[in-house]
Amino acid sequence: MIIGVPKEIKNNENRVAVTPAGVKELVKHGHTVYVQHTAGEGSGFADDEYVKAGAKILPTIEETYAIADMIIKVKEPIEPEYKLVKKGQLLFTYFHFASDEELTKAMIASGATCIAYETVRDRMGLLPLLIPMSEVAGRMSIQEGARFLEKPQGGKGLLIGGVPGVKPAKVLVLGAGVVGRNAALMAAGLGADVTITDISLPTLRHVAEVMPKNVKTLYSSQHNIENELPDTDLVIGSVLVPGAKAPHLVTKDMVKLLAPGSVMVDVAIDQGGCFETSHATSHDEPVYVVDGVIHYAVANIPGAVPYTSTLALTNATLPYALRLADMGWVEACKADAGLAQGVNVVDGKVTFKAVAEAWNLPYTPLELK
Repeated sequence: MIIGVPKEIKNNENRVAVTPAGVKELVKHGHTVYVQHTAGEGSGFADDEYVKAGAKILPTIEETYAIADMIIKVKEPIEPEYKLVKKGQLLFTYFHFASDEELTKAMIASGATCIAYETVRDRMGLLPLLIPMSEVAGRMSIQEGARFLEKPQGGKGLLIGGVPGVKPAKVLVLGAGVVGRNAALMAAGLGADVTITDISLPTLRHVAEVMPKNVKTLYSSQHNIENELPDTDLVIGSVLVPGAKAPHLVTKDMVKLLAPGSVMVDVAIDQGGCFETSHATSHDEPVYVVDGVIHYAVANIPGAVPYTSTLALTNATLPYALRLADMGWVEACKADAGLAQGVNVVDGKVTFKAVAEAWNLPYTPLELK
């Protein structure tokens, strides 16, 4: 199979979909890999390293899309790329269709096959291609939240862990999934007073058993969240409904319960955000203020640490990329029902129910012939 690795063009997206080591494995399996010039530069991988691994370098994104049977990316195609996607081409990347109607309709019109990292399942029903970036985003959410609590950034002027004789900041983490657990662990490690919420009691029991003593658990309800907000300094939104829009756990009115200079970090912004007042931001302009509360809603948080993120992502995606290239997407999905759940759009049809429901589009169950 001919595989293309384009350079990411989303704002401040420095990750690359495949490392030189990943290219070497694909080439070893008999595939031809074309990497766009400087695609890996932002992650610390030079063109020469890709050439040594067996890749061929192409100068432009147009040539990379044009030659490839399968495109492997990190982030969803953005508007300048829509016209480059070919009918019958396989795209393997994060899509988050349920939060982007324009993208969804563009991929439907393209006639391509779109396999979304974020809805692929493993044998335990987990999301193996979302987990590594969720781990990064969860830890980064605390790092960024702590920065914007600083007075020069508009925050309350709090040190997240406090000092002896001065109380630490209070952190509320909404959702005890991979993002939430990593956020809570990072905040606890910095010495914050952490509360983590979820609607699953077994999950909360597990969190209570494994987390440090400065992490408390709380059942997630509107009443409980409203009671926590007036004393909270940093809120982390980390709720995920796989492939669907995130629910709004903090409404416009609830934002007003937070004191001015508090910070809200919406890690769920890729799926529409779990704060009603959220809209996507970029690393160039990461924050905005609503009712005195700082909102951080960068849609590609792991892009700020591309070396770590690229290595972690390739570790997870490469086995799937090899199967898709070796077997073709149909046979690979026949052999792996979890991979088949990643197929969101095929030849103009939406094959993932939550995406169809998000935009009131016809839903066509996936048929593997």
